[in-house]
Amino acid sequence: MNAHLQPTGSAYFISPETTAVESHTLSVLVDNEPGVLARVIGLFSGRGYNIESLTVSETEHQAHLSRITIVTRGTPHVLEQIKAQLERIVPVHRVVDLTVRARELGQERPIEREVALVKVIGEGETRAETLRLADAFHAKVVDATVDHFILEITGKSSKIDQFVAIMKPLGLIEVCRTGIAAMNRGAQGM
Repeated sequence: MNAHLQPTGSAYFISPETTAVESHTLSVLVDNEPGVLARVIGLFSGRGYNIESLTVSETEHQAHLSRITIVTRGTPHVLEQIKAQLERIVPVHRVVDLTVRARELGQERPIEREVALVKVIGEGETRAETLRLADAFHAKVVDATVDHFILEITGKSSKIDQFVAIMKPLGLIEVCRTGIAAMNRGAQGM
């Protein structure tokens, strides 16, 4: 091929992606009907995209709308492909990249929170240390017996990761996390 010729629209002439992989939080407004979540997940798995976090719940009962929050990783090009493909799914009303929107608003990230239930067993001084650390992390005791606690903690994923790591040597036996719920700052809606 002559080096002076411009590449055609063929995928064979696309240069390799050199941009860094980033984590982005997407918010997807969909009809609350059977099979929608499966279609969204199928889009990701069918194309080899990974979902790091997934939450979904009905947010507008009267309109039968649900909001899916997805955290995924990819290059800017891959993330644009994901958004475009999500928008083509029929019951999808809107797709917003909350990470991009936050940057447009001059912020580093959208507001992201996660809830975790953490079960810790222990007696004596270990039990007292568990309660001290739970208090320091603003975790609430939601269940307790003489041999265990179930603690509820809310915050950024990094805070929950740190709390779980600290609880491991104290008798951590189980963790259940909700996944990330996210929203941009400011008066504008999705």
